[in-house]
Amino acid sequence: MRLPAPPAFSDRSQMVSTATPELARIREPVRDRLDELYALMRQLVADEFELIDDINDHLLLKRGKLFRPTLLLLSNEIGGRPSRDAIRVAAVVEAVHLATLVHDDAVDHSALRRGMPTVNSLWGHQVAIIMGDFLYSRSVVELSRLGRVELIQVLAEAANTMTIGEMRQLVMHDSLAFTEDDYYRLISAKTAALMSAACELGALVGAPEYREPLKSFGYALGMAFQIADDILDYTGSEDVTGKPSGQDLREHKVTLPLIAALPNFDDEQRLAVSALFADPEPEDGLIARVIEATEQRGGVEFARAGARAYADEALSAIADLPESPAAAALADAVGYAVDRRQ
Repeated sequence: MRLPAPPAFSDRSQMVSTATPELARIREPVRDRLDELYALMRQLVADEFELIDDINDHLLLKRGKLFRPTLLLLSNEIGGRPSRDAIRVAAVVEAVHLATLVHDDAVDHSALRRGMPTVNSLWGHQVAIIMGDFLYSRSVVELSRLGRVELIQVLAEAANTMTIGEMRQLVMHDSLAFTEDDYYRLISAKTAALMSAACELGALVGAPEYREPLKSFGYALGMAFQIADDILDYTGSEDVTGKPSGQDLREHKVTLPLIAALPNFDDEQRLAVSALFADPEPEDGLIARVIEATEQRGGVEFARAGARAYADEALSAIADLPESPAAAALADAVGYAVDRRQ
């Protein structure tokens, strides 16, 4: 039986982009290629089974930041030998990213993503998990058509690492014993792995001699990006981040700001944290108290320093790349990742 998307989200004319002016500037050297990529995304996931097509239409209603494909295409420009294959590889990387989002939303029982209903909220938990699996498998099929084993190896290793990261997060869920090392290990798997792979893949289908510096760049950028994203949970607003402030705390996720601040909490603040993590549905007031305590005790500033350190590593990795608009855009991407407001 066909389960169509609700009418309010079935009109493709409602599709909007989430690009900020800063992100639009970063995309500029590969803007035309990104337009081709987005058209390819619809073909990539299209299937004869109507339910998959319905979900695909819903996932692509909002264009998203396309940050990982942008990094791949910019990396592909380095060395002056861009390839047509890069657009297809970038579409594959975005499909893998979408798969992780669909799975994450299902695991977290999230109702909204980018201000829109999630797949699991519209079609159910089981359909969401299977759709995520389809996106993963479809990506491998598409990449295999290029006939280059090393491309599949890079993507498969990243996907495997991300899966382990998700399992690691589930094990540590609700755990105030989560350490700084645990946190770095987690975001290395969940975020940095795919950004590193995106940059590496861009080089592999362009100028392979830049594979290692771009791989290192993507990894450090991914670490900085995720730390900055976790800071936004303490400092951002819903109209900026697309999710309510304190959503990670609401879901009992321990990230770097709280890890850094916890040792400095007084007894009253520790009681508030314990009460929050003991409550399946903590109230907004309690979340606000923990956010305030985390900022007061230096957790947010500590995390900012960590993000800046990884940003410096990313810039160092590409310091010797030949000058070009693409190389300049990669450097700008570091500033965007650390200082963005959405």
